[in-house]
Parts: sequence; C-alpha cells; structure tokens
Amino acid sequence: MFEIRYASGFDKSFWFTLDHHLPKNEFALKVRDKRAYIITADSIPIGILRYNLFWDNIPFLTLIELEQSYHRKGFGKQAMLSWETEMHTLGYKMVMTSTRADEEAQHFYRTLGYQDKGAIFLDNTPFEQPGELFLVKVL
Repeated sequence: MFEIRYASGFDKSFWFTLDHHLPKNEFALKVRDKRAYIITADSIPIGILRYNLFWDNIPFLTLIELEQSYHRKGFGKQAMLSWETEMHTLGYKMVMTSTRADEEAQHFYRTLGYQDKGAIFLDNTPFEQPGELFLVKVL
C-alpha cells in the first residue's frame, strides 16, 4: 500500500541512500519546514521527495527518487499527485520542477501534465552540465 509522509530526523540514514545532492546540514531544515517526504510501500521506505519555494512563492520540486526496484510501478506518480494536492490545499496555484535535458524524468513530468517553459545552460560555470529544462503545472 502506498503512503507519503513528512520525513523526520529518524529517516536521515535512509534519506541519504537516495539523495546524493542535499548537503547533510540541509536535511534538518527540510524536516523542520516540512519540505521533505518519505514514500512508502507497505510501510517500507522506498523513496523520497523534496522541494523549495521558487521566488518564495512557487513550490519547486527539487528531487523525487525511488529505489530502482520500484520504478515504473506507479509510486512516483502517486507521490507527485499527493504532493500537488497538498500544494493546492496550501493555496499555491502552480508548481515547478526541472530536470537535465539528457534525463528521462522530463517524459515522466510531461505525462503528469507539466509543460516545458524554458531551459538554462550553465556553460563555463562550476555547475556545467547538459541544459536544465524547466517545467510547470497549473494546479
């Protein structure tokens, strides 16, 4: 059975098995601000989701990650829809996310109704990578 819940300090060791980008000191802030979630199947943690606020007023999904064996089984979609519902309940009218242009996630977001709204290229910076696609969904 699917469930998504706020992360707690007790989830830290599981969290960092999937999140290789979040600085360790930021985890406590995500937990405090209720911007980190644990995705479970039959009460077993299988994934994580976190977000920030873009321009301090638009929820911006910064990561959704599931253990590999749970990919393409509907858990990511359920987690996204639950998160979007919560954001709508909190009064937000739109959500955003981004993904590298060479990653498959862009197709996942589009199937959920996200629309491409631009890209940024970080050439000649310390963060050089393929283009970063930005996608939005009106709630």
